[in-house]
Amino acid sequence: MKDFPYTESKDTRSGFGAGLQELGKTNPNVVALCADLIGSLKMDAFIKDNPERFFQVGIAEANMMGLAAGLTIGGKIPFTGTFANFSTGRVYDQIRQSIAYSGKNVKICASHAGLTLGEDGATHQILEDIGMMKMLPHMTVINPCDYNQTKAATIAIADYEGPVYLRFGRPVVPNFTPADQTFEVGKGIVLNEGTDVSIFATGHLVWKAILAGKLLAEKGINAEIINIHTIKPLDAQLILESARKTRCVVTAEEHQMNGGLGDSVAQLLAREEPLPLELVAVNDSFGESGTPDQLMEKYGLNEQAIVAAVEKVMARRK
Repeated sequence: MKDFPYTESKDTRSGFGAGLQELGKTNPNVVALCADLIGSLKMDAFIKDNPERFFQVGIAEANMMGLAAGLTIGGKIPFTGTFANFSTGRVYDQIRQSIAYSGKNVKICASHAGLTLGEDGATHQILEDIGMMKMLPHMTVINPCDYNQTKAATIAIADYEGPVYLRFGRPVVPNFTPADQTFEVGKGIVLNEGTDVSIFATGHLVWKAILAGKLLAEKGINAEIINIHTIKPLDAQLILESARKTRCVVTAEEHQMNGGLGDSVAQLLAREEPLPLELVAVNDSFGESGTPDQLMEKYGLNEQAIVAAVEKVMARRK
C-alpha cells in the first residue's frame, strides 16, 4: 500500500477561499456573491483585494442565484457562496430555471456539505445535494478531497465553460495531494494500484479509503484506490478499467446512497460490466447534531466501514 505523508490538516473550505483569492488576481471576470456567510466560506481575502467585484446579497439565496445568472450575460464568471444545504435545496428552482436550463456560466460553491458540519445539526446538513445537482442537464459536479485539491478545482472551474457545483466542507482533514497539481475536470486519480478490489471514493471519504487500504494490506488484500473528485462527468473509462481488473467494487462518499457517487457507478456497471458492488454511504437517513467523528462513525462513513464493505464484496466475487 502506497504511503501518503502529509504535514498538516486543513479544511477544504479554506482551499476554496485560497483559490478564489488567486482568481481575483489572475482573472478580472471572476466576481463573487455571498449569502451572509463570508467568514464561513473563507471569502474575506477576495473581498479585501477586490471589493468592487463582490456582492453581499444577505440571507436571500434565491436572489443570489438570479443575480449570478444575470452577471454571466455581461461576461462575468460568478462564484456564489453559502452552505451546501442553502446552495441546493433552498434554491433548486432558481438553479434549474435560471442557470442549468440555459447553461449559464455560474459556479455554485457550497461549503458545510454532508454530515461533517457536525454540531449545526440536521437542518443545516445535506446528504442529497450531489444527486440533486447531477440530475440537472448541463451541470458539472465536483467534490474534492483536501485543501490543495479544492484550491486547484476552484481555479480550474473558472476556465471551464458552463454551470458547476463545487462541494466542500468544514472540518480539517489531512492535506495530502500536491500543492502544484493541475486539476482536470472529469478525470479520476489512481492513488494506489491494486488487484483485489476497486475502491472509488470522493470528498472526505478519500482519506478514509486510504486508511482502509492500509488496514486491508495488513490482511493481505491489495486495494486499488481511486479518487473520483468529479461525479459528473464521470470518468467511466477509468472506473471500468479498474473494475474489470479487480472484478469487485466499493464506493465511499459522505452522501446518501441514492443519487451519489455509488449510484452513478452502479448505473455504469449495470450497463457495461455487471459486478459485485457495495456502497459506503448514508442509508436513507437525515443527519443529527454531533461532532464530525461521532457522526461519521454512527452513520458508517469511516475506514472500518470501508474494510467491512470490501470483505463483503470480495466474498461475492465470482
